[in-house]
Amino acid sequence: MAVVTSELLWYVARASGLVLLPMFTAVVVLGVLTRGNRRLGRSPRFTTPLVHRSLSLAAPGFLLVHVASVVADGYVDVDLLDVVVPFASSYHRFWTGLGTVAVLLLVVLVATSLARVRLGRRIWRPVHALAWPFFAVALAHALGVGTDTRTWWGLALAAGCVSAVVAALVAGRSRPCWRAAEPARRPAVLEGADR
Repeated sequence: MAVVTSELLWYVARASGLVLLPMFTAVVVLGVLTRGNRRLGRSPRFTTPLVHRSLSLAAPGFLLVHVASVVADGYVDVDLLDVVVPFASSYHRFWTGLGTVAVLLLVVLVATSLARVRLGRRIWRPVHALAWPFFAVALAHALGVGTDTRTWWGLALAAGCVSAVVAALVAGRSRPCWRAAEPARRPAVLEGADR
């Protein structure tokens, strides 16, 4: 029974890690594309930021599953201290340490985003820029310690994630297919009410 449990935990750790990489990629891509209240095509203006926020809040849940399954699995030597203290683990110290740094950065990103209204844009925006090093560190962790990222399809997934972020940056800069959000219009009934 212990072998089955350990094998199941290993599969859960792998699967959750594989889900996290494209999930974090989608969060970053949507974050780039929502800057400046842009919208894609004819979709309602609220759609892209709503999906961005929803994925941003769902990702820590998947990360919790990933971390818990790695800690619970007896095969790798990672404990709770290694989750909060970077580079303390004896299991692939550097790559696991990068995972810990990514966890800590994500905690800061989520906490400050939840407190965005209280912090104000001037404080929140530079802190939220930590999403860039977070993505880079999480990707490096996946490439360094992930067993599936050594396969052709794992490398293709990682390359696809990087390509998506680069494409979003290019689209965000040039905006050929992105329209600037139109200012909110007041209903005609209310326009004459001020006069």
